[in-house]
Amino acid sequence: MGIRVGVFFGGRSVEHEVSIISAIQAINAFDSAKYDVTPVYMDRSGDMYVGEALGRIEEYRDIPALLKKSRRVLCARDSGALALVLYPPKKFGSSVYRLLDAAFPIVHGTNVEDGALQGFFRTMSIPFVGPDVLASATGMDKFAAKAILRGDGIPVLDCARVYIKSFFKDPDAAILDIERDVQYPMIVKPINLGSSIGISLASDSRGLKGALEYAFQYSDTALAERAVPNLKEINCAVLGDYELAIASECEEPINSDEILSYENKYLGGPRGSKGMSGARRKFPADITPETRDLVRDLAVRTFHSLRCSGVSRVDLLMDSSSGEVWVNEINTIPGSLSYYLWTPAGITYGDLLDRLVQLALKRERHDAEFTYSFETNILANFKQGTKNAKRIMP
Repeated sequence: MGIRVGVFFGGRSVEHEVSIISAIQAINAFDSAKYDVTPVYMDRSGDMYVGEALGRIEEYRDIPALLKKSRRVLCARDSGALALVLYPPKKFGSSVYRLLDAAFPIVHGTNVEDGALQGFFRTMSIPFVGPDVLASATGMDKFAAKAILRGDGIPVLDCARVYIKSFFKDPDAAILDIERDVQYPMIVKPINLGSSIGISLASDSRGLKGALEYAFQYSDTALAERAVPNLKEINCAVLGDYELAIASECEEPINSDEILSYENKYLGGPRGSKGMSGARRKFPADITPETRDLVRDLAVRTFHSLRCSGVSRVDLLMDSSSGEVWVNEINTIPGSLSYYLWTPAGITYGDLLDRLVQLALKRERHDAEFTYSFETNILANFKQGTKNAKRIMP
């Protein structure tokens, strides 16, 4: 029997469908001789389901019908593994559907990619692929990530953060605050989403107001940052962990709008269910060797600065006239896992998945070296209730 891996995908996120595409791609690319893969689909409320049909992309055309032929499960610890337990349980016999040696979250967006799901796996003491809780959370929060990167000397654009309550309490004051820090034109986007959802361009205060209202449909916090003139977007993936990370070849997304939209990424052109692997791009990117070296170096520095693990995609912005380059954001679990960026390096999708699982198991071995308990007799001084208990100061 191979390593038992559960691929978790879907979830309560506006990027639900993108997660399904990415996950099915990966499930079909695993080396069946080395891995025993179980698809674990999370519906839009967060409930988990298992079943053979969940590994077929065509089944998701009718999700209610798909769930009727699937089984809901809960997670529990069982002999050092993560047990997927049928719910409701069987009346007779074992209700354990499958045991997992490792979890592989292929999820995008809030409530799943932002550290929430990673925290669940950490609490369940199961090895999981990708960044840990803190890296996931800071990678998802675009303002927090920029603050960390700026502190490490990595170039990022000036930006302003605005909260939904402050904005709707006094829109004019909120707009003035932003205008003091950021020049027009501005890019406005939800602070914690990917896939270019909720993003728009503002050229004046009226446009800024509309852009903020649009962003607040998806998040309670928005980010406004200066738009780069003569924009060229460049993406670069990074694979590894805190010890060693390598950069992929660079790509240059091609968009039909002023900014790269969700439609450009996933709906433009006859790509079927290819996800980000089918988006329009120049590959390799049309940049000089010197710029390529700079981009790849910044991508690895970003990966290490945010303490990432697994595979991430770093999106960068370039002024094609001045040659200046800034880190825009990091995707800690990128669409299609950015597998297509590794082909020039001779890394197949199956190879990439293998490396990711091995990195997860390596982190588990590393974490096992630390002490997570401290034996004391502190409870011996306590009796029922707190009236007579000795006060313990932290």
